[in-house]
Amino acid sequence: MNFKDKKILVVVAHPDDEILGLGATMNKLIKEQDCNVRAIILGEGITSRSEVRDQEQWSDELKTHRQNIETAREFIGYESAGIYDFPDNRFDTVALLDIIKVIEKEKRTFQPEIIFTHHGGDVNIDHQRTFEAVITATRPMEDKIVKTVITFETPSGTEWIASSDPRKFTPNLFIEVSEKNLAAKIKGMECYEFEKRKYPHPRSPEALKILAEYRGITVGLKFAEAFSIVRLIS
Repeated sequence: MNFKDKKILVVVAHPDDEILGLGATMNKLIKEQDCNVRAIILGEGITSRSEVRDQEQWSDELKTHRQNIETAREFIGYESAGIYDFPDNRFDTVALLDIIKVIEKEKRTFQPEIIFTHHGGDVNIDHQRTFEAVITATRPMEDKIVKTVITFETPSGTEWIASSDPRKFTPNLFIEVSEKNLAAKIKGMECYEFEKRKYPHPRSPEALKILAEYRGITVGLKFAEAFSIVRLIS
């Protein structure tokens, strides 16, 4: 498919999901296809580590998390980030309409042709709700702006779904990325002080490279990121 000069909106639940899902692809599309990319990060990404949501308790970490978003953005090279404050791993306690309204507002303002978001079958509830909100906010009405909706896999969220669950991620789009694109993704992920992990965790640098190699060799490439096209209107 043609990405040249396209406006792309990346809609994710947490800080770091934008990197895990398509960090290398974003870097490639920005550097090689002159795409204008904006990421919106819906959740604060920290407070679920307590028994109850207490933002004051986590105020220093939340501030650092937001700084990490900007540092990671610079490695990837995308244009801008919209940062919101929905409760971490508690999106199911928020009216879905509230999340939809944020995405609709961003869509009207940015006017993207393409949206990337989470796979709807991820084990993480926030990822599921984000997908549902994106699908609702991009209903194919006559005056539609968004022509394409694509989902990505999120390491440590997508592959951990139950093996018997019919919603498993089945990619049908593979985007070749270079070692340089992959390095940008790994550097971006390493910016997230509270999210990066050591091997063999799926978010470790080694695991991210292995996944890119695996997705590449399944389609005869050295490195790739895998996606599923939900809707493509041409």
